[in-house]
Amino acid sequence: MATAPIEDRLPLDEATMRAWFTAAELAELRLPGLPTDKRAVNRRARDERWQYRTDASGALLSRPRAGRGGGTEFHVSLLPGAARLELARRGIGARPAPAEAEAQNGGSWRWYDGQTAKTKAEAERRLAIIAELHLQREAGETWTAAVAAGARRHSVGSSTLWSWLRLVEGVARPDWLPALAPRRKGGGAEAPIDPELWHIYKSDCLRASSPTFTSCYERTADIAAQRGLSLPSERTLRRRLESEVHPSVLRLAREGEEALRRSIPAQRRTVEHLRALEWVNVDGHKFDVTVGHPVTGKPIRPVMVALQDIHSSKVLAWRVGETESAALARMAFADLIRNWGIPKHCLLDNGRGFASKWLTGGARTRFRFKIRDEEPTGLLTALGVNIHWALPYRGQSKPIERAFRDLCDTIGRSPDADGAYTGNNPMNKPHNYGSKVMRWADFLALVDREIARHNARLGRKGRHYAGRSFDEVFAASYATADIGKASPDHLRQALLAAEQKRVNRQTGEVELFGNRYWAPGCDLVRGQLVTVRFDPDDLHGEVHLYGQDGAYLTTAPVIMDTGFDNVAGAKATGKRWAEHRKRIRDGLAAEQLIAAEELARLLPAAAEPSMPEPSVLRTHRHRGQTAAALRAAPEPKAAQEAAPNPEFNRLAQRAALRLIE
Repeated sequence: MATAPIEDRLPLDEATMRAWFTAAELAELRLPGLPTDKRAVNRRARDERWQYRTDASGALLSRPRAGRGGGTEFHVSLLPGAARLELARRGIGARPAPAEAEAQNGGSWRWYDGQTAKTKAEAERRLAIIAELHLQREAGETWTAAVAAGARRHSVGSSTLWSWLRLVEGVARPDWLPALAPRRKGGGAEAPIDPELWHIYKSDCLRASSPTFTSCYERTADIAAQRGLSLPSERTLRRRLESEVHPSVLRLAREGEEALRRSIPAQRRTVEHLRALEWVNVDGHKFDVTVGHPVTGKPIRPVMVALQDIHSSKVLAWRVGETESAALARMAFADLIRNWGIPKHCLLDNGRGFASKWLTGGARTRFRFKIRDEEPTGLLTALGVNIHWALPYRGQSKPIERAFRDLCDTIGRSPDADGAYTGNNPMNKPHNYGSKVMRWADFLALVDREIARHNARLGRKGRHYAGRSFDEVFAASYATADIGKASPDHLRQALLAAEQKRVNRQTGEVELFGNRYWAPGCDLVRGQLVTVRFDPDDLHGEVHLYGQDGAYLTTAPVIMDTGFDNVAGAKATGKRWAEHRKRIRDGLAAEQLIAAEELARLLPAAAEPSMPEPSVLRTHRHRGQTAAALRAAPEPKAAQEAAPNPEFNRLAQRAALRLIE
């Protein structure tokens, strides 16, 4: 006896409103896009992880089947769009709303877009055959005759054509292509891997030292052999690692954050909206050339601090020295201000020389040094230049690095430096390494010449250069740009460094780099913090003192140390003391003070103090000689007539005082 269809065996309300089905029921329904075998349905559910899928609210879309026999039921939303539409057509499930049906079809097309060209070609072949069968059916042929003819014509089995027709049954004509696309899965079950061995292998692969995957597999295999466990092949573990671990996670673990950052598109910035000297950037570069020190003659690799205009890429100012220091950067900025003007914005590297308080003192953001309220105002801060810091260890954020790459070639590999070139790393040393040491003056001339050639080279491409040189681009914008020119005061600030010092409370002198400075005006700021501006190249000259509010105080010359037997030094000290004493005496005399005798006469006379009268008297018993003297004393009237007795008077006075007490 034939079994009735499932929809005929369900109550009417359950058949029309049902949303949960078992694997056996789905196989029996023979829905398009689903297998017709219970085992195949369960295998597809396992492959697509239906038991872990959730809806928008987070509720699982699978549940244990209630009733005898148990099992698992799956929600209708897990089924392919074609199967859901077929259920709605049969009246078993609720017909999806138009928006829901559109989402289902869109999901099929999204799946189709992610398939390979081979899968899409097969879907197009099937679509052409199915379209031909429908044309034959519309021409009056039966489905059986059309399928038989199509099978012979395309060498395809009739059963296959019937299965393709079922795939597009109930599907809108525009959505036939994704419905006909083959959905074959990779066959075979995954090779069993011990969870602990898999964790060991994955942990070994995801290390910062980036070991080879072969060595990781070999170590894991040794551990498996020690424990008596089996391990699949290396290729199997490698495929599982690639499928379970995201490539970006693998890159971060093995190569670090910098490699992960490079894996996403970098920011591309334009400078066409800028003007000349609106933005400049500064950085240091160490040349790969051996040059003799200008003083000692010792072979060194010089360092250049250069400033570049960001709009035109022209190198505007540079200084060469032994090390990248704040003094070198300050002199480069002084050249920029004197020759071209004051920039509005400056992009600085976070090196110690550029973050020095000589340049950026008073800025609220710095990568180095402590920020104090009493620190001196730096050159850029005082000139009103907006300071911006490049990200640490991020060379591409500084445009001047591109110029350094060109100058490294034109200067380091110049014929003038042949034999003195060291190579950009120890592995790239030329065969004539160390055969020459350039003279300092010759190297400076080489740097000046090559930077001038770099700025004047024509045929620049990209940006807004249009074949012009950096000089031409800068000159065209500089002629119309709003440039802040430097005054003599600005130049003095640029050429003088600044330090924060406390004036000696006792002597009023200021100590700086082992030298002492003093002037008569230092008396007014004893014990106070002052800003000392000085020329680092002339520490034996004079320094300028400024108050915390930036007001100029005085200029203090250096007090030179003298030999123990130096008479001239002693005379200079005596003269300084005599002048200071005379000046202070004159100041004291100018006060026109009142003499002490006159002050004494101006004071009022002191009033005599009044003696208080006691209101309570306490009797006192006399003992010893005082008591005997009182008993022997005559009556007051007789005592007046008697001859005076000094001893008696003394004792009487003492007794009277005791009585008063």
